[in-house]
Amino acid sequence: MGIQKPAWLEALNAQKFFVSCSAHESAKKNEKNICCLDCCTSICPHCLPAHRPHRLVQVRRYVYHDVVRLEDLEKLIDCSNVQAYTINSSKVVFIKKRPQNRQFKGSGNVCTTCDRSLQEPYIHCSLGCKVDFVLKQKKDLSPYLRSCETLQLSPDFLIPHEVGDDQMDLQTSNCAEDSDELMGSSSVSSGCEAASVQCTPATEFVRKKRSGLFVCARSANVTNEDMATSLSRRKGIPHRSPLC
Repeated sequence: MGIQKPAWLEALNAQKFFVSCSAHESAKKNEKNICCLDCCTSICPHCLPAHRPHRLVQVRRYVYHDVVRLEDLEKLIDCSNVQAYTINSSKVVFIKKRPQNRQFKGSGNVCTTCDRSLQEPYIHCSLGCKVDFVLKQKKDLSPYLRSCETLQLSPDFLIPHEVGDDQMDLQTSNCAEDSDELMGSSSVSSGCEAASVQCTPATEFVRKKRSGLFVCARSANVTNEDMATSLSRRKGIPHRSPLC
């Protein structure tokens, strides 16, 4: 008898994601958006230290349904003929079936399980639809499964632990000091003065009417009269010489 659905695949279909984690109810960002394939359970980012050596996949939301990156699923199972979608420059695949309320009557490809309209050359709208189709037709899923011993989350997903108030105040004060030093040490090089003028804290900013441009001038070099003259001059209107 062929291999049926593996335990991690059953967990992806059965587990509830984007609900509060019971172990970290008082913590922030405690939504279960990770699936531990070795423990076959859904976890939140605060549960990661206990599951570091395990195979982990991030579960996302797309049009109110759970999706997983195609790159991660391809390491576990053959996802050919499953239509993928793009979220934040990464391709994702729906986990569960998404049957349509109305029957598709147009021309084109339709899902083999739930009759959802698809783009060519895809014939499955989700991973669950392909698995059910393979089990119904061939009774064996083993040729489509792939061995994957390690599967970690992307570095951009990992979030640091919550920083205490004292440490946050220290970081804020350090950032303020760095900002003051940066503003105090800013100067205009002699080679760039002809091309552009950089603004210092003592610089006056004047917004021109009906324009989103800022005029940056130094009070030491430009007088108020010159500034008013330059602002009142309308760009694009020719100045005619006076009649004699």
